[in-house]
Amino acid sequence: MGKTYLLRALVERHGGFYFGATAGTEAESLRQFSAALAEHAGSPVAFSFGTWDDAISYLFGLADPGTRGGGASGGAPPGAPFLVVIDEFPYLAKVAPELPSLIQREIDRFQGQESRMRLLLCGSAMSVMGGLLASTAPLRGRAQLELIVRPFGYRAAADFWGVAGDPALAARLHAVVGGTPAYRRQFLSDDVPATAADFDDWICRTVLSPLSPLFREARYLLAEEAEIRDTALYHSVLAAVAEGNTTRGGIAGYIGRKSVDISHPLNVLEDSHLLAREADVFRAGKSQYRIVEPLINFYEAVMRPSWARLESGQAAEVWGRAAERFAAQVAGPHFEAMCREYVLGPGRSLLSSSLGEVGGGVVTDSKARQQIQIDVAVVEPGSGGSRPSVALLGEAKWGTVMGVAHLDRLDRARELLAGRGMDTASCGLACFSAAGFTDALRAEATRGDVLLVGLDELYGRATPAGILL
Repeated sequence: MGKTYLLRALVERHGGFYFGATAGTEAESLRQFSAALAEHAGSPVAFSFGTWDDAISYLFGLADPGTRGGGASGGAPPGAPFLVVIDEFPYLAKVAPELPSLIQREIDRFQGQESRMRLLLCGSAMSVMGGLLASTAPLRGRAQLELIVRPFGYRAAADFWGVAGDPALAARLHAVVGGTPAYRRQFLSDDVPATAADFDDWICRTVLSPLSPLFREARYLLAEEAEIRDTALYHSVLAAVAEGNTTRGGIAGYIGRKSVDISHPLNVLEDSHLLAREADVFRAGKSQYRIVEPLINFYEAVMRPSWARLESGQAAEVWGRAAERFAAQVAGPHFEAMCREYVLGPGRSLLSSSLGEVGGGVVTDSKARQQIQIDVAVVEPGSGGSRPSVALLGEAKWGTVMGVAHLDRLDRARELLAGRGMDTASCGLACFSAAGFTDALRAEATRGDVLLVGLDELYGRATPAGILL
């Protein structure tokens, strides 16, 4: 996501000490840290700390008010804050578990006296970094900032890749690589598909090519999480979700385990921000899981089932047979998430209310013995005696031209929710489609409570058809 880039830029701007940890033994890591600290302090000889206790004590000592600039090369005037950045901290915490406690001790020591220390701990392993401040962890209550560097949203990603002028290409590209900045330049050396027609060739020569750094990236993303031991089990859980088994019971059935047996992997994947549990906005206690990282979803749905063929260089053949799977398991679910992101952001101005929870859910039609899937919903919980209200009900389709039948289904869902006691007086209906709309549906959009949103509207190149009163 560019964490190291941002941290290095911060140190270059304000001065301070930067240390990027690497995987290694405790002795080697301490030796590398000591050498970096000696270089920062301008020492002609390397430091030789016997323990991490000594190293951390010396580091915080540089921040004492009487120490000039945090060392000879600190670059800060007397009395200025002393910036210390330790990047990839989980590598150090793995070989020296006492480090958080040592840092806690030093932080607490300065509660009663002045310190210029400004310490930033950074890491890629989300579960480890989150655990630093959780429950009874030593650093709980000591942090002044917890910042997650997130990927670009779909609009910013289109600008970053230079494809904002082609929404059809931008949507497909984002469904595969998401908004991770490094994938364009560091991984693909600015190899960007020129048009939507070039997308097939591009994906074969990049993501599906064993010569590309992106080819194994999805596996590496899972392997770098320190809490993940049995990667086979975790890949099976992710594959289950990619196949459309999005409930806890569905995932357990797919991998042949009991629901209680998959609680730990589900929790770890959530903590790692690789999996998200999204509550059903209409049914309390019901939820579904969604793979957060698009590249992992693409890997599980398209690459993993044909891994041996891809390794042998048969990318074109594999991709040629994956069109239906890509549409149903990758592009379709990703398009639904994009539509919810749209309603959370620029689409908010189209609603009569700026409040409410944005999500999805299922409305059961007992009379027709069917369930109506709502892909995009805005629900405001009741308070102070007022009824819960629904501001928007929407359906999203990736490869289907939407017609009046889709609108009728949403209308029926609105009727059912009103029958349950929810306030639907101001509820609008929205159809989201990447393939377009029939003329009959466009005519219906003039009635005042219908909204039609296509790719041009999602990317801000056109105004949604229809209006919500």
